[in-house]
Amino acid sequence: MTNDGTADQVAVTYYTDPLCCWSWAMEPQWRRFRFEYQKNVQWRYCMGGLIPGWENFSDPVHAVSRPAQMGPLWMEAAHLSGMPIQNKIWTFDPPASSYPACLAVKCAEDQSFAAGEAYLRLVREAIMIREKNISAKQILIELAEELSSVDSSILNVEQFTADMVNGVGLEKFRSDLNEVRTKNIRRFPALVFRRKGHAPLLLQGYRPYVVWLDLMNQLAPDFKRKECTDIEEYRAYWPHLLEREEKEVMITAGNRE
Repeated sequence: MTNDGTADQVAVTYYTDPLCCWSWAMEPQWRRFRFEYQKNVQWRYCMGGLIPGWENFSDPVHAVSRPAQMGPLWMEAAHLSGMPIQNKIWTFDPPASSYPACLAVKCAEDQSFAAGEAYLRLVREAIMIREKNISAKQILIELAEELSSVDSSILNVEQFTADMVNGVGLEKFRSDLNEVRTKNIRRFPALVFRRKGHAPLLLQGYRPYVVWLDLMNQLAPDFKRKECTDIEEYRAYWPHLLEREEKEVMITAGNRE
């Protein structure tokens, strides 16, 4: 998949991390964007390696330097976005690093883009909702098995498990880390939008959907959005939706609370 964009398409590079609460918080906007511009966008994911380990980790913007301080940040993300986020894991079983989950996503993605995307979503749900420690290799393998049990054609678990240790996933993750450094991405989520003939635009941090629309109006004012007029159509497009994700489109679908 190229990522330079064309005159008829916008290409998005999504810099993220499975442990990024703000990326999870922005899933409603990301899903709505893909629904409304489904014929005019392509995208890829670049894993950011948010937390290599806690020995040298420091996030001065959010005053986080140890696991226990991550809980209040996740509470803030839940409050601001309305997305379900469980924060107690940072007290009873804090993930040691986000690197294993990033590597696992790249192992799934090596089998197919669809596998990588489905696995990323599942890993996010596992940590944010189900309080699974996704820094543990066994948990990551169990999630691969869970994904395969739903659709055996999407992911070969044996190959996934082998790629976790044979260097395939590590090589691809290292490539992502190098891109993050080269592009000077310092905050997640970060999305770079490109269209042929236009300067790239950056959307960084958690942003409401109106900001997405402003960006697209700058980059592609000629693109027509497919606005949701029937929530059932949206549910069919995204078979697994959370309540907050439905609410993102409810007003335009005529389904007011």
